[in-house]
Amino acid sequence: MPSLQEQFDEAMFEFSTGHCDGAIERLQTILALDPDYFDAQLSLGGAYYAKGDYAAAIAEGHKAEKMKPHDQLVHTNLSRAYMKAGDKKTAEHHALQARIASWRGDMAAPGAAPPAETELEMAKPKPPPVKLPEKFPDMPWKKK
Repeated sequence: MPSLQEQFDEAMFEFSTGHCDGAIERLQTILALDPDYFDAQLSLGGAYYAKGDYAAAIAEGHKAEKMKPHDQLVHTNLSRAYMKAGDKKTAEHHALQARIASWRGDMAAPGAAPPAETELEMAKPKPPPVKLPEKFPDMPWKKK
């Protein structure tokens, strides 16, 4: 039996080729095996949205929201589904929550030192020294 990740990859292939019903079936199978599989839950709501079943997309989106209440994609998907369902006020609420979730990702103060370098970051060469001229050239655009 293929692993859950392989099953998820197959479901996403179905979805990417436009077979929403096949993707929904595969995602539901994954969730029956592991109800805490967040990516499958989130994708199931997206598949229902693509199919045009906005009520089911909203229901599945709220299940994903219970798993990760501060996830940006959860609120983005809910906002889209509520907008298509005609509930503008709730759609705007989830759009705001998505914006707030994106801000949570970068809590460093503006102008603060960048995070510590990781092992994967390439070593950067030092910039060559710049020799300043002794006398700057005339500036023809300035009137004397």
